[in-house]
Amino acid sequence: MVGRNILEHSEANSFTILAPTSSDLNLLNYSSVHEYLGKQVPDLVIHAAGRVGGIQANIEEPVKFLLDNLDMGRNIIWAARQCGIKKLINLGSSCMYPRNVANPLREETILQGELEPTNEGYALAKITAARLCEYITREAPDFQYKTMVPCNLYGRWDKFDPAHSHMIPAVVKKIHDAKVHGEKEVAIWGDGTAKREFMYAGDLADCLVYAIHHFDTMPSLMNVGLGLDYSINEYYQAIAEVVGFSGEFSHDLSKPVGMKRKLVNIERQTAWGWHAGTALRDGLHATYQFYLDQAK
Repeated sequence: MVGRNILEHSEANSFTILAPTSSDLNLLNYSSVHEYLGKQVPDLVIHAAGRVGGIQANIEEPVKFLLDNLDMGRNIIWAARQCGIKKLINLGSSCMYPRNVANPLREETILQGELEPTNEGYALAKITAARLCEYITREAPDFQYKTMVPCNLYGRWDKFDPAHSHMIPAVVKKIHDAKVHGEKEVAIWGDGTAKREFMYAGDLADCLVYAIHHFDTMPSLMNVGLGLDYSINEYYQAIAEVVGFSGEFSHDLSKPVGMKRKLVNIERQTAWGWHAGTALRDGLHATYQFYLDQAK
């Protein structure tokens, strides 16, 4: 999703962007990644690949989420180092933060407590990749390998299959299906009071383009987010308004909900000079239109 949004950015044509698909380059194979980077030798690597999914997928396949993301991160970062590529931006995740740390989540609290069990494998892989970047720069300061930690994302090119999707695309599909089938009620996992910060993926792409222009001043570890959040109930209501669903909501208290709140601190991002520009309903409209276009 992030990579596709980078390619759609208004400034994308200003750069020569290498964006191999999984069929072009197997990121789980170190030799292939090393050979590719050694041949291309880009000025900057952005590690935006990963196996991602919501709570259900993370609970059902923790081994795959740990190993695939660990291997991708290690292969890309270490191959870049071995090929002499001096600049790299690694995308982390707010899942890297301890489950019980105070919100907003500050970068220095990573590894300061127990992780959220529902996505621990994914979090461990992302923490390891971030630490590898830090260690490489510590050993060889000419190699500036930096990590962005985005909040939750949604938007164009998202996955809408409930078995693999994050909350917003899953809810878009669920509410759309309820509308199409004339259902009067949609179930929300938990009591809906948990709060989440969701940023439009096009905004993260804009942040990455800004980073290309301002790489030297970008902090080595930096959250990227909105600095505000909404409850799950509020997201359901906003999506219902965008989709045009007028039914009721119920709460399934037997379902897992993950962390009670996950809001990132954006002081470093703000001082650096970037902010997200897409309002929630504008982003939801664009996401829903993408879903409708893909469903045709």
